Amino acid sequence: MEASMKTTEKIRKIIIKRFPKRLAITALLSLGIHMPLFAQDTLLIADGYIDVVKGKTVKDVVIVVSGNKIIKVTEQDKLTDRTAYKIIDLSGKTLVPGVMDMHVHLAGDAEDDFLAAQNYSIPRQTVKAVKNAKLTLLAGFTTVRDLGASGYTVIATRDGINAGEIPGPRVWAVGNPISITGGHCDDNFSAPEKLSIAGGVADGPWAVRAKVRENIKYGANAIKVCATGGVFSKGTKVGVQQLTYEEIKAAVDEAHMRGLTIAAHAHGTSGIKASIKAGIDSIEHCSFMDKEAIKMAIKAGTYLSCDIYNTEYTLAFGAENGVPEENINKEKQVSKAQRESFRQAVKAGANMVFGSDAAIYPHGDNGKQFSRMVTFGMTPIQALQAATINSAALLKQDNLGQIKPGFMADIIAVDGDPLKNISLMENVTFVMKDGQVYKQQ
Repeated sequence: MEASMKTTEKIRKIIIKRFPKRLAITALLSLGIHMPLFAQDTLLIADGYIDVVKGKTVKDVVIVVSGNKIIKVTEQDKLTDRTAYKIIDLSGKTLVPGVMDMHVHLAGDAEDDFLAAQNYSIPRQTVKAVKNAKLTLLAGFTTVRDLGASGYTVIATRDGINAGEIPGPRVWAVGNPISITGGHCDDNFSAPEKLSIAGGVADGPWAVRAKVRENIKYGANAIKVCATGGVFSKGTKVGVQQLTYEEIKAAVDEAHMRGLTIAAHAHGTSGIKASIKAGIDSIEHCSFMDKEAIKMAIKAGTYLSCDIYNTEYTLAFGAENGVPEENINKEKQVSKAQRESFRQAVKAGANMVFGSDAAIYPHGDNGKQFSRMVTFGMTPIQALQAATINSAALLKQDNLGQIKPGFMADIIAVDGDPLKNISLMENVTFVMKDGQVYKQQ
């Protein structure tokens, strides 16, 4: 018995050494030797995939995934020997690169009582973030940028995802968004005697730089500033600039010096223009953009992220979820203007990314924004490009956002062709991230 095992082991080593991996697996299996030194590659068979660069659906494809990367994309009839693969048959479905949402808040839930949620503990918020990370991944969003959570809750969640302890998307997290005292990202709901100050509050350029450094110290891999008032804060006017140009520029310089991208929450025109002039990488919300601001964004290469889906949810359910009248009125003020700004920016050819502001509506419903993007001016392929190659470019990631050899194996599938019916993106039936399958229906 021992001699036989030694002979088998010798044969196994010879075959593995002399033959390519797939041929070696086939040879070992034919000899009844089931001890390969490597796992089988995965073969995805589908009706087609979306080439987001060329803007078309490529029919009858097979995708080969090895480990966490795509190693081959070819026509089905060109890969006749499939014995060496683990096969996932997705016939009837179209493959899409894992989509990306550049504006989420994983630690918050739209369904919770709004004012009660202001007092959630850091551990409670972390539990929310863990739950919502999974919901987001299962909706097909394999990469997100979290643009603000207190107590570094989402940074901890990201680290748990990266360690394989919990399921979730790739996460770029800013930690505490940077705000002036009393600004949109400060804690304005607490009584004055509580002396409650949000973790990102900074006044003056050097204080802003210090906050950027502090966020990076505790794990932030992106930065956000709150350049204007906002809808869901107390006592701020949506269109009014808050951080000065000098403060925004200080944050930009510090973030870029450390190799991080930086976003600016900016509804109002002056705040948008100051942010673009300061070198901000992406403008969030973009509600009151005039033609000059759009031209400035195009010239600077600034990305625009417009959350044009969540209005309906806020106006329909905000009051019953405890959102104060002040905030609902501000949503009414910005919604129409924001959608018109989106339409004009698309028409002008600005750089656009997918950003939904998830937490203002329920996590997992992110895909519903695709239809709104098409309704307000984009073609289906432009909407998908915003959530793939454009978002990858914003994050400076050259191995995300495409189904292409050498790219990370982030692949999702829908029933049918989303270039013909973009609403299919609301019901993702297959999710692979990093070569691992998380959902298959």
